[in-house]
Amino acid sequence: MNEERIITLLTDFSTKDSYVGQMKGVILSINPCVKIIDITHEIEPQDIREAAFVLKEYYQYFPYGTIHVAIVDPEVGGKRRPLVCEHNGHIFIGPDNGIFTLVLDDKAEIYHIENRAFMLPRISNTFHGRDVFSPVAAHLSKGIPIASLGEKIEKFTILENCFPLIYTDIIYGEIVRFDRFGNAITNIDEKTLDGFIKDRGFKVSVGKKEFKNIKKTYFEGEFSCLIGSSGYLEFAYYKGSIKDKLGIWKGDEVIIKIL
Repeated sequence: MNEERIITLLTDFSTKDSYVGQMKGVILSINPCVKIIDITHEIEPQDIREAAFVLKEYYQYFPYGTIHVAIVDPEVGGKRRPLVCEHNGHIFIGPDNGIFTLVLDDKAEIYHIENRAFMLPRISNTFHGRDVFSPVAAHLSKGIPIASLGEKIEKFTILENCFPLIYTDIIYGEIVRFDRFGNAITNIDEKTLDGFIKDRGFKVSVGKKEFKNIKKTYFEGEFSCLIGSSGYLEFAYYKGSIKDKLGIWKGDEVIIKIL
């Protein structure tokens, strides 16, 4: 049963180079029966926050026991710790740089990966995805205990800019990423939005555009403000890119104000 485990891969490596292929080669050399699923390798380079949101968006749709390797690692080779974490029936592997902000909490079992027996013999300073994280994922897929990888730790790095600032009558959020269609996805989730608005009138502002209602679909007008499938507030332009239409960017402010 252990040999039939699933490993997902999320990176900013793209597929232009051989990096992703090297990781898969390492995994399959250790466990040729594992199922490898590519989530995406098109995270914006070095954008840890974008990866954190994408990881939260997809992991829950995989079966319990799935191993998720998530790597956006600008400080590879530095002092940031390599981690393996178990939470909600899933295992997460990657750097301790905030990439797990939205999928872990204080109930997670977190270990610092230290045991060289489960890494490649030679570890590059610039490619821990291949030399550390991939072999660890493969060995875990064969059933090694997670505790055998290193010391258990209590704290992990949290990215504060994953969360909006919430006050009595105003929320300050941000655009955190754009999907393939040019829809702008924010860091304001549906629960936060509903709890803030309640039955009050409100105004949502992004760039020079304002909205006074939340729509249900992308085709209810030229511009839409809605809760997308990710569970977060997003903005869309029907049959086009709102990014291009309004000239908005990642990091732009989103304001929700009670009227």
